[in-house]
Amino acid sequence: MTVSLPRNAVLGGCIAVVAALALSACGAAPDKASTTTKDGKNAATATSAAGFGGMDALVKAAKKEGTLHIIAVPRDWANYGAIIDGFQKKYGIKIQDESPDGTSEEEISAVTTRKGQDRAPDVLDLGSSFALSAAQQGLLAPYKVASYADIPEAQKDQQARWFNDYGGYVSIGCDAKRVKTCPTSFKDLLKPEYKGQVALNGNPTKSGSAFGGVYAAALANGGSFDDIQPGLDFFAKLKKNGNYTPVESTPATVEKGETPISIDWDYLNAGYADEFKSKGLDWKVVIPSDGQYAQYYCQGINKDAPHPAAARLWQEYLYSAEGQNLWLGGYARPALMTAMDKAGTLDKTAAARLPKVTGTPSFPSETQQSKAKTVIAQGWGKAVSG
Repeated sequence: MTVSLPRNAVLGGCIAVVAALALSACGAAPDKASTTTKDGKNAATATSAAGFGGMDALVKAAKKEGTLHIIAVPRDWANYGAIIDGFQKKYGIKIQDESPDGTSEEEISAVTTRKGQDRAPDVLDLGSSFALSAAQQGLLAPYKVASYADIPEAQKDQQARWFNDYGGYVSIGCDAKRVKTCPTSFKDLLKPEYKGQVALNGNPTKSGSAFGGVYAAALANGGSFDDIQPGLDFFAKLKKNGNYTPVESTPATVEKGETPISIDWDYLNAGYADEFKSKGLDWKVVIPSDGQYAQYYCQGINKDAPHPAAARLWQEYLYSAEGQNLWLGGYARPALMTAMDKAGTLDKTAAARLPKVTGTPSFPSETQQSKAKTVIAQGWGKAVSG
């Protein structure tokens, strides 16, 4: 795994694909000839591989299309590099990965502004609230992968427009060579010894991981899925006492010593720990004892995907044991982890390397997430300004 700037997979915001999106008027409309079988079945409307004539037919159509467009998917995020390489090698389909460090908001923007163009993204990897939003806007195609029934009910749309793919817990990463005693809780982060050292991976109005950090802080300070305000209050206090730094943490800022304590997903912090070893950094990772918050990202297919067969085959690959175990190899917890454990297909070695956590995670509902998103949008700037 090569570490570079991590993806801000988000609840909103813009990064560096503005120029690319500004060119969205370009590009010819996709050729749909390869999406229809001889018996008239169209990949663009197929709601399952069986509905298209089976996996062999889907593979054949996808290979005929020859290309898959993905967006905002860094190779060093949750082992995506290995997943991309595995899919290309297995099916001989070229993946075009645009703006790897883009955001969920930009993914949706690319879908809407490039509708009918060959440059539109075929599939989306979205922060949970954005998956809900995309479905509500009618942008996603209903599709049930072969393992759809094994995805927990709370982790999939009942119309199969989106479903969780991988996730993890909010964690605290710490440079043990620069920080004498690494924090293990949100309460610890308020200690004066951490002045100017505590960072988030992004802005919570834009970044899913940063949003998760605020939610976890809320749970650690008397809040709940219905009340994220204590999380805002916590960061306001952290800012007031000088411990919070507005520098958004990345592997580069960690290496420079600018963000020696980073609140981020455990699979990212754990992956960085592996990479940092060769650079002389001792990166410690813990799930905070007082604020355990887990969240998953979601997969969806663009309803107007220029390569609909390849889009559906990509989903089948991601939700196969091979694809799920590859995410697990990047320290991410795949949505099918429990089912695979029961079936005996789980990579036990990779599972044993995950950061330790107790209990079973619970997740905020659509309504709770929407409410929290509004509170964050209205209050974050005030909480950390000045």
